[in-house]
Amino acid sequence: QVQLVESGGGSVQAGGSLRLSCTASGYDFSSYSMGWFRQAPGKEREGVARIYSGGATGTYYTDSVKGRFTVSKDTTKNTLYLQMNSLKPEDTAMYYCAADRKWYKAIRDDFSYWGQGTQVTVSS
Repeated sequence: QVQLVESGGGSVQAGGSLRLSCTASGYDFSSYSMGWFRQAPGKEREGVARIYSGGATGTYYTDSVKGRFTVSKDTTKNTLYLQMNSLKPEDTAMYYCAADRKWYKAIRDDFSYWGQGTQVTVSS
């Protein structure tokens, strides 16, 4: 079955960097669109970044992370990454990766498979 396991979270000071990883198994990694989401306490889940596959190409970033975050995939390692630079306290949240075979669902943030999350805490 599809499994997604996030890692790389931690605590960092404002202005610092972290790289999140999401290791995937149980499906054809290269053909699935994938995304990163985050949820802070008391707030709704927010789509952070997406990378499209399986009939679509390109990436998407929410406005608040453009120019600071970069999403990428390494198909040789079945791993999705989120490089986060110039981190801000408002980036503090649990970060989740997600996957879906259908790109037209991914563009609506409608993913079928989810990981358990990794915590990112940014202090001022």
